[in-house]
Formats: sequence, structure tokens, C-alpha cells
Amino acid sequence: MNIVYIHTHDTGRYIEPYGHKVPTPRLQAFAEEGILFRQAYNAGPTCSPSRSALLTGMAPHSSGMLGLAHRGFELSDPNRHLASFLKNHGFETALCGVQHEARQPEQLGYERILTTPGGSSKREGQWDMENAHKVAEYLKTRKPETPFFLSYGMFSTHREFSEIDGAINPNYVLPPFPLTDTKQNREDMAAFISSAMTVDRCVGIVLDALREAGLERDTLIIFTTDHGIAFPRMKCNLYDTGIGVSLILKVPGITDEGGRAIDALVSQLDLFPTICDLLSVKKPSWLQGHSLLPLLKGESESIRDEIFSEVTYHAAYEPMRCIRTNRFKYIKLFDDHNRHVPANIDDGPGKTFMLDNGMLKEKKEHEMLFDLNLDPVERVNLIGNAEYGSVYRDLSERLRTWMERTDDPLLLGKVPAPAGARVNRLSSISPRLHEYE
Repeated sequence: MNIVYIHTHDTGRYIEPYGHKVPTPRLQAFAEEGILFRQAYNAGPTCSPSRSALLTGMAPHSSGMLGLAHRGFELSDPNRHLASFLKNHGFETALCGVQHEARQPEQLGYERILTTPGGSSKREGQWDMENAHKVAEYLKTRKPETPFFLSYGMFSTHREFSEIDGAINPNYVLPPFPLTDTKQNREDMAAFISSAMTVDRCVGIVLDALREAGLERDTLIIFTTDHGIAFPRMKCNLYDTGIGVSLILKVPGITDEGGRAIDALVSQLDLFPTICDLLSVKKPSWLQGHSLLPLLKGESESIRDEIFSEVTYHAAYEPMRCIRTNRFKYIKLFDDHNRHVPANIDDGPGKTFMLDNGMLKEKKEHEMLFDLNLDPVERVNLIGNAEYGSVYRDLSERLRTWMERTDDPLLLGKVPAPAGARVNRLSSISPRLHEYE
């Protein structure tokens, strides 16, 4: 079995298969042929921690990736990366486009780098499209001597967005919850939608190449993203708008009869052990997830009772952890700072609007408890509500037990950044400002 891992930046669930008015017909068709996970969550709603968790099968703090790789954070052991693991099991490993787990992809076990040069100097869509064609060429020309693991990462839908596609009229676009409906936010969302349309075209190029090369029935195809979209209260937040992700799988021998949707709670940590089961190889001892195989085969309706997610560093230090069950969410902030950290919000019209209207005057609660059945948008904090006292005690204890079991350094106090890492000050308005601690 070959493996193709297709991933985007900052997409959350804002694609057509999840019901959003975002024209992504190739992803829609792919979902209808595969398995769509409606309740998939990351292990950390920031770029490097999320991807490192998925690709090592470990919580970000367990893998060492407590911040952004390009800002000086590193995996404790790159040999635990999926590419390295599969390379050691006889796979050819190839990378095209974005990876966010190391400064040099060769450290992670990638043997072939297909990426088109000059990504930072090109528009996101142009670079992603060029890389999609590189992937297609690789799939059509490689010799089938060994199975392969191919990671294709797109910069889309990361900011800065390209120009608005002519088919999208911002007058008739709804900004994402929880942003205000303004002209600027409509235009910003229209630009996001245009970027998602580029993603869809790139996915189509890769899927067509797999089919034309005769590889479709022998390849596990994974489509996912790192975290929520780059708007306020989403990316870098532990609300579902930050930790909820797209996840679609097409699995040889399992999805051959057509697609379905699964509502079971799953974590991106569960992908590594699933791959091990599908390949019939022994799971490494460091894995912390659960195999999805019982769900894929229809043998079980659930594989876990909770998921955990975390933030320690993004552009600035903002330590928090959460536990989410099917019904409840508990979030705990571990720093004395009780205001929004603007450097951890990507710059854009929505951020500017909220800053202009006093966002930094808002106080953040250090503990939050939500009943997601009654309050799926996480507005009503139930901390202190006697009717939910037992729920609070249960979730707070389970969160602490998980932190102890996984040796979370946050239990010992403030987590220092690695020497030389670039960390914005809490007062820094933008991550782009060179205002470092």
C-alpha cells in the first residue's frame, strides 16, 4: 500500500464536504468516495505543533514541538517522524511543498524533495499549482519497485490570500462565525474562498494523476489540514473553531464501495497508529493515539472518550490546554495574562476591526467549561455553575492526569523557549513586528 498525505494551511472545515458555501467540487467528490470524519480534531491549533503531532503520533509537548519550527522550535527526536518510520520499513519517502516540522526536510526522513523552488517569492496559488504538477509527474513516472509515502503540502489557505476569484462576489459572501458582517470581512472571506478553490484544483491534479498512473486502488489517500482558519478566535484557540479540522480518507479495500460520514470523536494523533494497522507493522512505543481501523471497518462506533489539544507558543507565549468529550469542553489557561495576545492572531481585516473596537480590553477567563450539546458555539462559560460541578471536577482531573501521563512541562511552571527562538512580546500587536522577548 502506498500513502499520499495531502495537507493545507489554515483550512479548518471550511470546504464543501462540511456544508460550507465554498466551491470545492473535487474534495466533495473525494469525500463521497471516501470516509469523511465530522468530528476530527488536531492536537494543537498552531502550524508546527499540529503537524508534528499528526506525524509523530504524540502530543506536541511530548514530541518537543512546543512552538513554530521556523522560529527555532524542534522535535526532540526527528526519527519518530512518520517519514523516517516508513523509510525504515522500506518505503520511498517524498515531499512536495510545505512541511512545518523541521528547517530541513531531510532531517525527517524524506529521500526525495520535489518542491518547486522560490515558494516565498510566488503567489500561494501559483506555487501550490506548480507543486501539484510536480506530484503528478512523480506519480506517473516513478518505477513501482517499492511502496511510497508522499507528502504534498499546500501554502493555501494561509494568509496572505491571493486576489479574489472572479466567480466569487463578496456582496453575497457570509463571513465565518464569529466575525461581524462587514464589507471588509466579506471581502476577506471571499479571498479565503478563492484560496480554497485553488486547493481544490490542486487536489484534483493529484487525484487524477493517481488514477492515470493506476495507483488509486493501492494507495491510502489522506486529506487534512493543520487547524482552524486564520481569523480571530479561530486559529491558535482551543475553541472548536481552532481545533476542528477536515479529515477525509480513501482506504484501499475499505472505501471501494463508496463513501460515508463518521461522527465518532477522533484526533489527528490517531492517523499514525491507523497506518501501522493498515500496513500490518508493529506500532512504535511512543504512539499516543488510537487506530481508526475499527471505525473504518464498521466494527465500532467509537474509539475514544476524549481528545486533548494544546497551545504553548505561537508567535508569543500563550499556554493553554483543553479536553473535549462528545458533550463537554474544558479549557484551562496557565499564565497570569488574562487578555488576548494579538501577536497570536494573524493580521487581517477581521483582526483590525476587532482591535479597533476594543478587543484588547476583553478579559479572558482562566478556566472555561462548555456544554456543547446546548452551546455548540462555546459562548456560555459554566465554571461556577453548581449543576455542572461534577463535570468540572471530572474533566479538570482527566486533563491533569493526561498532562502527568505525557510529562507535560507546563506542570512545572512557565515553559522556556529554546535558546535563540524568536518569541514576540505579549504587547506586540502583530507577529510580523520584530519585537521579541
